[in-house]
Amino acid sequence: MARLPRLTVAGYPHHVIQRGNNRQDIVRSDADREFLLELVGESARQHQVALNGYVLMDNHFHLLLTPETVQGVPLMMQAVGRRYVRYFNDRYHRSGTLWEGRYKSTLVQTERYLLACMVYLDLNPVRAGLVADPKNHLWSSHRHYIGQASDRRITTPPVYWGLGNTPFAREAAYTDLVHSGQTAAEQGAITDATLHGWALGDAAFAAELQKRTPRRIARGRPGRPASRPPEDP
Repeated sequence: MARLPRLTVAGYPHHVIQRGNNRQDIVRSDADREFLLELVGESARQHQVALNGYVLMDNHFHLLLTPETVQGVPLMMQAVGRRYVRYFNDRYHRSGTLWEGRYKSTLVQTERYLLACMVYLDLNPVRAGLVADPKNHLWSSHRHYIGQASDRRITTPPVYWGLGNTPFAREAAYTDLVHSGQTAAEQGAITDATLHGWALGDAAFAAELQKRTPRRIARGRPGRPASRPPEDP
């Protein structure tokens, strides 16, 4: 089957995953993490992409991005990928690829899934067994949203402002949302959509979005051969 082009539409949030080749580490020190995050922030600004959230793990990272143009996310990710590989290879005297092929991405229905995706990112280090509480993982946007840090790279999405009338109320509500966790069904929906490139939203959202792109945005009709179960990002 031919590989589908990435689904990219201006003005919508996109959940992006980039992995290390063969699951190898893409960072080896805090200096690497700082460089990568600065590169993400710089490239987002350069290509008119709002960075709504992120989490950096040892062998992959997740981003929540809202581009102003259809080329914003592809150009940003190309810039990040190329510059970081040059940095990493020079620093560690290596050559060759660092990434596991193309980045994975999905387009997200803001009202239904953007906050859920933010929580999904925040809980990634918890699911991986790195921390018991997401606030203890310093390499994500979680602390920004609960009021324990101010991250200039982050553009807060409007849906977050709806959590309360004051900063304290919003931070408390978001903290509760993260601590409530996610159902297996919601986590699975986010994982499956991102790894396969389907739009993440309800049927009405998918129908409206399909009018804006010729690219198929949802899984085929029931009865087609099933794909292999998605891996957990």
